[in-house]
Amino acid sequence: MPQGDLFVNWSRTRYVTRRSSGFTPNVDVYYCGDPQRAIVKVDLAGVELSQVGIEVSGRHLAISGERHVQEAEGRVYQQIEIPSGHFRRVVELQVEVDADSASATYEEGILRIELPLRDPSATTRRVPIDRG
Repeated sequence: MPQGDLFVNWSRTRYVTRRSSGFTPNVDVYYCGDPQRAIVKVDLAGVELSQVGIEVSGRHLAISGERHVQEAEGRVYQQIEIPSGHFRRVVELQVEVDADSASATYEEGILRIELPLRDPSATTRRVPIDRG
């Protein structure tokens, strides 16, 4: 073999294997606007939207889904670093949000969730006291 040439013997190459054990997507959370709202950005590149679920409960936002392993016959991987499998990420917000007015968009691999803040007066109720 000439010096400087790369020779790969495919029959001796060990295949890189990786079980799909799931992952935790990265998120950014910030508050802005008028009216004020919480913005949560989730890095979901390569995830089909049909595989994503969003739930809001109190101050908790849960994003769940799955990124499928992209396997093809005849490939020999040198390394595999893009995580795959199921994920569930729960973000605890610092404020109460209006879950009914939440919206989400997906662009260039980033899921953006807008959560309007709940009006504190809407959750406060005076309780009358009856005289016995």
